[in-house]
Amino acid sequence: MLRFSLTRIALSLLIVIFFLLQPAGLCQPTFVERMENLLYDTRLMLTMPGTLEPRIVIVDVDEKSLAKEGRWPWGRDRLALLVDTLFDHYQISILGFDVVFAERDESSGLKVLEQLARNQLRNDRRFLANLEKVRPHLERDRLFAKSLKGRPVILGYYFQPAGAGGEKLGTGVLPAPVVAFADSGAERIPFVLARGYGANLPELQATAIGAGYFDNPLVDADGVYRRVPLVQEYQGRLYESLSLAVARTLLGSPPLELVVASDEGSETILWLEALKVGGLSIPVDDQGAALVPYRGMQGSFPYVSAVDVLRRRADRGVLEGAIVLVGTTAPGLQDLRSTPVQNVYAGVEVHANLISGFLDQTVKHKPSYVAGIEFVTLAFIGLLISFLLPRLSPLWSVAVAGAILVITIKTNLYMWEKGNIVMPLASSVLLTLALFVLHMSYGFFVEARSKRQITKLFGQYVPPELVDEMSKNPADFALDGDSRQMTVLFSDVRGFTTISEGLDPKQLTRLMNEMLTPMTQIIHKHRGTIDKYMGDAIMAFWGAPVTDPEHARHALEAALEMVEALPKLHERFRARGWPPIRTGIGLNTGMMNVGNMGSEFRMAYTVLGDAVNLGSRLEGLTKQFGVFIIVSEFVKEKAPDFAFRELDRVQVKGKDEPVAIFEPLGPSENLDEATLQELTLYHQALKHYREQDWDLAETEFANLQKKAPELLLYKEYLGRISHFRSDPPGKDWDGIYIHETK
Repeated sequence: MLRFSLTRIALSLLIVIFFLLQPAGLCQPTFVERMENLLYDTRLMLTMPGTLEPRIVIVDVDEKSLAKEGRWPWGRDRLALLVDTLFDHYQISILGFDVVFAERDESSGLKVLEQLARNQLRNDRRFLANLEKVRPHLERDRLFAKSLKGRPVILGYYFQPAGAGGEKLGTGVLPAPVVAFADSGAERIPFVLARGYGANLPELQATAIGAGYFDNPLVDADGVYRRVPLVQEYQGRLYESLSLAVARTLLGSPPLELVVASDEGSETILWLEALKVGGLSIPVDDQGAALVPYRGMQGSFPYVSAVDVLRRRADRGVLEGAIVLVGTTAPGLQDLRSTPVQNVYAGVEVHANLISGFLDQTVKHKPSYVAGIEFVTLAFIGLLISFLLPRLSPLWSVAVAGAILVITIKTNLYMWEKGNIVMPLASSVLLTLALFVLHMSYGFFVEARSKRQITKLFGQYVPPELVDEMSKNPADFALDGDSRQMTVLFSDVRGFTTISEGLDPKQLTRLMNEMLTPMTQIIHKHRGTIDKYMGDAIMAFWGAPVTDPEHARHALEAALEMVEALPKLHERFRARGWPPIRTGIGLNTGMMNVGNMGSEFRMAYTVLGDAVNLGSRLEGLTKQFGVFIIVSEFVKEKAPDFAFRELDRVQVKGKDEPVAIFEPLGPSENLDEATLQELTLYHQALKHYREQDWDLAETEFANLQKKAPELLLYKEYLGRISHFRSDPPGKDWDGIYIHETK
């Protein structure tokens, strides 16, 4: 399993490194960018207010207005009337035009009349006099300029992007720049560059209080408008957007300040952080662009039809004191955008959202340091999952991956809502999912195969719980031979021949299954491995294939539980008319050889060695001593908190070395007073027996037999005493009894 885990960890780390390339600026995978945009839009949709913003009103050149006033562009006299009506009748606070007036208005016919005055009617004094009287009313650009003068009106214009094709533009007059690089030292900031412009007529720009560019959002790869540059560079000067110009005018036209990060101890500018306007700080990215703080779907601001304003039918309560933007939603005028909140969205409302965000300080920010935070976050998540998931079960892996996702998303949303900070989310989510899928897939396709192999090899020997444990480290287990200290158990049915003679083959088969199944379950429960079934006998061992430091204790606990299970088994047998059964169990602990042994025709995972043979001999001695379980002194040493009755010191057939054997009575703390007294008397009698004090030993064993006449143990010693009276063992006898049978 170590090899498998290292493989999983290595694959995980490769994925982590791939994701770390993004915040390090070495790679920008398209799928991560798309996912980031999707998650940005989702957060925006879930958290935007969705309420109506009454401070900003949009005077809409809509289809209704075009139907009543004619096609766009309207005459400047109508626009002058619109301006006069908004300020004089509705008493608005400030007006911004999402429109450029780059060409002169010649719709009044003044140019034709002047041509007649110069030619055909040059001698008609009456015509010339009337022309001079009506000229002020026909000079519509001048009328419009007059309506702008002295009022807080911001005109619109546009820049030609630096990468745009076609002829370089330069029409109209630009407003005064807000920042000159010579004064700011901002040459290193990568502002959006413009190569040309389309601005307003000189007399209009001269009378307006200011102007701001429009129609220059930074479109993301998916074609969605999420960011708008608030300043753009043209010929070494910075110019402000329409939304920024309106907000700055509303605040009294304070100077625009660039909030920048500089080298410590120097004045070298590294990047742009924000724009400061009066008491407002507007966060921007390194290009001077701000994320549009969309309030909701289109219609988050009051809309008033332009024709209703001209005819004074608009609700005065809506317009009074409001910030007014004149724009259009008519499809034919091509001022519609694709935004995160709506596929078709009026461009003028984008400006309205920005102004609202400036005033409320709700513009989201993605500061430069988030790349460092993202790098640390990805490294932490990646390392945590890479080293933790290989150690966990599938269920815990799901729980851990889910918890990481929940914590990551909740933390991200907290920063979004409380700090107005846009932390990258896609990379963390995708990394977590990628690592989770890797580990689940690896576990299913690779480690599940290892588990199936382990199950195939050991499933017939060991319980499912041990198979699961082995599957976690399959490389640690093999069928090859090994030598280790283990404990072996032999169990046999007493009088099986007699039992089998009284049953037909089908009944005998059912009886054996009914007996072997619960016995096997008990062995498995205590982490034992079934070696084989030999008719009515069971051979099992502990300590392989899974190493078990408590192998002797577990084997002893299994043996005691097997004996305790016999009465319930007898009840079921009695109900079927079957005879009761008695078992003998022998346990021994020692060095054994374990492995897959056999021939090319059949192999078996088994144990061999003198320690195994001794266990088999001890099972055979249970008949002679009349006890259910006999264990060797080596088992007793491994279970010091159990109580034992020493049965004998024996030398079994095939063994040269004697061994002390014991009957386990259970945990010492569970013995009652009567049993403790009996053990004391028994061990005293056994002491006299080994000292060859036959009379005293006989008396004490006889007294014990009277109290427990069913025990063969006391009869065994009384028989030996009778034999030794006539055939003494000799003065050098050490109490060892030699058994000649198995």
